[in-house]
Amino acid sequence: MIFMEKEKTTNVIQRITALRSKRGYTYENMADELRITPSAYRKIETGETKLTLERLFKIAEILKENISNLLGAANENVFNQTNSDNSVNHQYQQKFENFYQENKEIYEKLLKSKDEQIELLKSLLGKNG
Repeated sequence: MIFMEKEKTTNVIQRITALRSKRGYTYENMADELRITPSAYRKIETGETKLTLERLFKIAEILKENISNLLGAANENVFNQTNSDNSVNHQYQQKFENFYQENKEIYEKLLKSKDEQIELLKSLLGKNG
C-alpha cells in the first residue's frame, strides 16, 4: 500500500515536471513564484522534499493547470467508476471528500490570513498617512 501511495506521488511530480518544461519554466522561475530557493524547488521535483498541499495548489496556479489533472484524477475516472464491489467506490468517494474538506480548510485559512494582512497594512498606512 505504501508503494502505491509513493507511486501516485511520483506520478503527480512527473506531471508537474512535464508541464513545467512544456510551459518553458525553469527551477528558478518556479522557485521565484513559490518564494523558495531553486534548490528547494529542485528537491520537490526530485522527491527529496514532500510536496505540500499548499504548494501543490500554488504550482497548479503557476502552471495554469487544473488540480485534478495534476493529481491524475481525469485519467483515472475516479468519479464515475462503476464496480460490483461498492466498497471500492465508497473508498474513492471518501478520499475525495476528505481531500475536498482539507483543501477547503486550507483555503479558508489562507483567506483569513490575507484579510489579516490587508488590515495590518491598512493600519500601518493610516499611521503614516
